[in-house]
Amino acid sequence: MPTLAQIQEPIRHELGQYDDFLVRSFRSDSRYASAIMEYIFSIRGKQLRPLIALLAASLNGTVGERSYEAAMFVEMIHTASLVHDDVVDEADVRRGHPAVHSLWGAHTAVLVGDYLFAKSYSLCMDRGATDIVSLVTRAIGLVCEGELDQTEQAEKLTMTREAYFSIIYKKTATLISAAAAAGALSVGAPAEAIARMTAYGDNLGMAFQIKDDLLDYMPSADTGKRACNDLRERKITLPLLYVLERASKTERTELLARLRDIREEPANADYLYNAVVSGGGLEHAGHVMREYSDRARKALRGAPDCPARAALTDLCSFITDRDK
Repeated sequence: MPTLAQIQEPIRHELGQYDDFLVRSFRSDSRYASAIMEYIFSIRGKQLRPLIALLAASLNGTVGERSYEAAMFVEMIHTASLVHDDVVDEADVRRGHPAVHSLWGAHTAVLVGDYLFAKSYSLCMDRGATDIVSLVTRAIGLVCEGELDQTEQAEKLTMTREAYFSIIYKKTATLISAAAAAGALSVGAPAEAIARMTAYGDNLGMAFQIKDDLLDYMPSADTGKRACNDLRERKITLPLLYVLERASKTERTELLARLRDIREEPANADYLYNAVVSGGGLEHAGHVMREYSDRARKALRGAPDCPARAALTDLCSFITDRDK
């Protein structure tokens, strides 16, 4: 599997410039706001979305200030959504570190998420990047719809394959797709190239979310225990969905009853996990994930043969082979 460092190599200098740009852009006279921003920037994780934006820019032109604006806008919108999600989910840890609300409280965390949204918009609009704002804003609306749809499904437990793929497209793939398209747009790429990057991001984003759904069934590297957080939140993802589709009416009723009562009966998670494993749910989800990853690779056909294209291709393998 290619390493993240290898994938970053074609734009290593630009990534350094981007980090400087990000820090400058979010500098504030408020010491309180600055302290929180410094903390958020210190736990930024893999930074896949800005990486995709900058690789897409490099593939289609020369990375510059507009490319940094595109990468910043996508990354900070995503970061804001995570800050808010941790409050809603009451998740105390993010990327192995205390979540913002764990350190500063839920009220402050909500304001911080709002601040990231507003500041990102303001920075891009002040610099005249209205085309980038328009592109990414469409994705933000779909992300919110996806989360709402998933919340409804967790209450009703009526998930279908069509609904599942719609949800993961909206809540995950659209923003990854926007990162790729915005990167191309930032360097003045033609419509054909932007469409190519959109298709790449759509398929990579679908593979990314299915991999996340699979990882939820895997033992934690830290504890050795299965997380099964999706099951505990009554979320039906592709591994369980496959088993439900193939179950008899009686078996399906039992599985859904176990899922419905999982908050009161935590042991039901083990029952459902075993049903998914024995029913081939993990293998099926892995197969579908690899199909989307292959489509992402194929979407790059016709793009210039250069280190950035190779890195975007390698990113497909990195996404599907990662263990966290």
